[in-house]
Amino acid sequence: MGWLCVAVATCALVSRCVKGDNWWWKYEEGIRHYSKEALNKEFPEKIRPVGFKHPAFQCPDMSPSLSTPSSVEFVKAGDIKVVAALGDSLTTAIGANATTVLGIPIEFRHVSWSIGGFGSYEDVITLPNIIKLFNPRVLGAAQGKTIHGMEAHLGQTGLNLAVTGQNTFNLPGQTRHLIDTLRSYEVKRYSFSKVMGQNKFIFLNLCIDKGLNFEKDWKLLTILMGMNDICDYCKDKALFSADNFMHYMAVSLEMLMNEVPRMIVNVVQILPMQTLREVQKPTPGCLLQRSFCSCLIEPVSRSAELRELVEINLEFQRKLESLLLTDRFFRDDFAVVLQPFLKQADPPRLPVIHDVTTSSRFSSLTFHLSEQSGKIDMSFFTHDCFHFTIKGHEELAKGLWNNMFQPEGRKTVVSSFSDPITLVCPPTDHPYIFTRPPSARSDQSPSTPSTAVVYILSAIVAFGLRAFL
Repeated sequence: MGWLCVAVATCALVSRCVKGDNWWWKYEEGIRHYSKEALNKEFPEKIRPVGFKHPAFQCPDMSPSLSTPSSVEFVKAGDIKVVAALGDSLTTAIGANATTVLGIPIEFRHVSWSIGGFGSYEDVITLPNIIKLFNPRVLGAAQGKTIHGMEAHLGQTGLNLAVTGQNTFNLPGQTRHLIDTLRSYEVKRYSFSKVMGQNKFIFLNLCIDKGLNFEKDWKLLTILMGMNDICDYCKDKALFSADNFMHYMAVSLEMLMNEVPRMIVNVVQILPMQTLREVQKPTPGCLLQRSFCSCLIEPVSRSAELRELVEINLEFQRKLESLLLTDRFFRDDFAVVLQPFLKQADPPRLPVIHDVTTSSRFSSLTFHLSEQSGKIDMSFFTHDCFHFTIKGHEELAKGLWNNMFQPEGRKTVVSSFSDPITLVCPPTDHPYIFTRPPSARSDQSPSTPSTAVVYILSAIVAFGLRAFL
């Protein structure tokens, strides 16, 4: 951890790690008035305690399909061979396990809700760590930390190709990077020879398949993008318009559909961001919130500027629905699914606690609200009062997983993260990721005999014949 802090401090002091990086400029502006003591003050309550473990998660059926499914409608969690993610700082998990303000530029990609691969499910709940319970060999999860703006390699990032501070107009570039990277993951073969004995030479030509089969393996991609567009909206209303948001999202999804076979894409609905104005605390770190999202934080309450921003936020959500609740991005081996669990999410709040006292001989009751009742639970937020800690990332992971196994029209929309989300198992009568859009009719049914079922029946018949003979 020491070298990370040194690197962060170095980046902050030498202009920027990457020239022209807007995120670093915002970060430097936010911390330049801090004292040394404030910058180095530790907040241990923000990090995951050493030795913490979640209880095991078990489902009745955690097996993959008996043969690789050919239809996007019959893909089980155990059939997913590769996970990937695109997005911004919420996906890079910036500051998620930092103890000081100086640690905010550290991207804790390995604990990111949609793509983190640190340890196991018991260590941290992420979408890949849940999938690992169904397929321990899943590829692509991020394994390490990075620092924003500094060069990183795939051993650290995995297929977490999100970039802190980017907007939706950057999404096509991230998408191209992902497609090219997936192709390079395909199959790498290593040949080597080994010498045994003093005079005997035994050459072992071994080909080790490592990586994914681009054409045949099922891939799961998660995209969450658009919040930075809201944060920057007042700076360029044309560039960050709802129409541009939908345009760049559609361009990116078209690229994936045209070039990547056997892929399911989760597009996560963006947050209603107005309530983030309530995430405040009299600490130096919270001043960064104004730097990172000035268009949301600076307008006064009930101002025309704030009302316009709230309406744009809603328009982004409506545009996503109009784009994705159709069969435009649906075919036999490809589907884009809008996962709406964040659509109405309110920040987590401390529980309302009542102190009950009785007074007078008539036993009348007097209720006193706790001073902290209903206030934002800051343990979910990093020192900048804007991004999520591991605690917040885990709730996002559970919300996404649950939506994946709920049909359109019955997907859970979280009203508040105050109550922990309970993870669900894939339904026994439909153990597949729901992918069919409401506008498309299915000519198939899970009850239709599949290749796997025919294989089983054939095996039973063959066994019976051998027993008879």
